Amino acid sequence: MGNFRRVPVGIVGASGYGGVQLIRLLMDHPDVEVVYVGGDSTAGKAFGDIYPHMAHAVNLMMEAVDVDAIAHRCEVVFLSVPNGLACQLAPKLLAKGCKVLDLSADYRFRNLTTYTNWYGKERNDAQTATTAVYGLPELYRDRIAESQLIGCPGCYPTASLLALSPLLKQGLIVPETAIIDAKSGTSGGGRDAKIGMLLAEADNTLAAYNVARHRHTPEIEQICSELAGHEVTVQFTPHLIPMVRGILATVYATLRDPGLVRDDLITIIGLFSVILLG
Repeated sequence: MGNFRRVPVGIVGASGYGGVQLIRLLMDHPDVEVVYVGGDSTAGKAFGDIYPHMAHAVNLMMEAVDVDAIAHRCEVVFLSVPNGLACQLAPKLLAKGCKVLDLSADYRFRNLTTYTNWYGKERNDAQTATTAVYGLPELYRDRIAESQLIGCPGCYPTASLLALSPLLKQGLIVPETAIIDAKSGTSGGGRDAKIGMLLAEADNTLAAYNVARHRHTPEIEQICSELAGHEVTVQFTPHLIPMVRGILATVYATLRDPGLVRDDLITIIGLFSVILLG
């Protein structure tokens, strides 16, 4: 017990919704200690002033984003920053020996051309990107444990892929028939002020958005293609639902074996999920 040491962790972008939930989870982890919370726009503010409900548990000041200072204090760094910023920070942090977990989309794609086509940013960190592991532990747990760079999956892809993975890996469905009907609470849009996220705009309504052009589509298709063993296109439609948080993905697909009955399907998925989750 005398040799026990908690891993020092830092969070860049800690003041956003993703950042505060990450802190809440890490505070309950017995093996880590959050020693740095950063964000240039909030530097100098007490984290407890930004989120008063966390003031009793988090006695940290928001700091400027300084790679040298972060690497000096942290072994693991979470990047909870907008798309296009993590790819500027991650190579520098990795070079200084930090393990990096990126919560943005920057390191989710194996093909950076796909990223550029959907996110509009040219990349010059191709060599770094090749080392990234897609951060869905239900599928890639062993590789995640060994990697220094993790591209954490998006919200919609997480919900969708957890539903589709056992079906695709077991070959139970025709992959090209997959339809994903997904719904998200308003916090999924981030903390910045947006008219469509205002209570007066979002309340008492349910609406699809970014139909056929949502950025999470190629992310879902990338993993589905890997699981199926060939290129797969899915029909994915996201909806905004008037609640604060949460994701629901209802997935439909055509069974390869029309004779497979409901109870058989549930049994197969249940057994496979036990194996998948370990």
